[in-house]
Amino acid sequence: MTSNGVPEVTDADFAAEVIGSDLPVLVEFTADWCPPCRQMAPVLSALAEEEGDRLRVVQLNVDRNPATTNAYKVLSMPTFLVFRGGEPVKSMVGSRPKRRLLEELADVV
Repeated sequence: MTSNGVPEVTDADFAAEVIGSDLPVLVEFTADWCPPCRQMAPVLSALAEEEGDRLRVVQLNVDRNPATTNAYKVLSMPTFLVFRGGEPVKSMVGSRPKRRLLEELADVV
């Protein structure tokens, strides 16, 4: 669990936590050194609380989990990938306000 209350996934548990999830999963690929990632922390925390019955929200630290980061060709932070049925169905790069994030998620949740 991260400091903002959003669960953290790792290379070791990514398949079980994200690929195997019954709900769609929003994964934020993040890094400790990334200011826009820190800006997204309260947005993701609120999103997880408000949409928890329809969407799982998790974070993956790119520096500590290079295998998953490389597998999905993540180059910029923050990158958001939405997984549904074990497959990535949407990709978004960069921080954004909660309202815009919700709008962008509407077609996949």
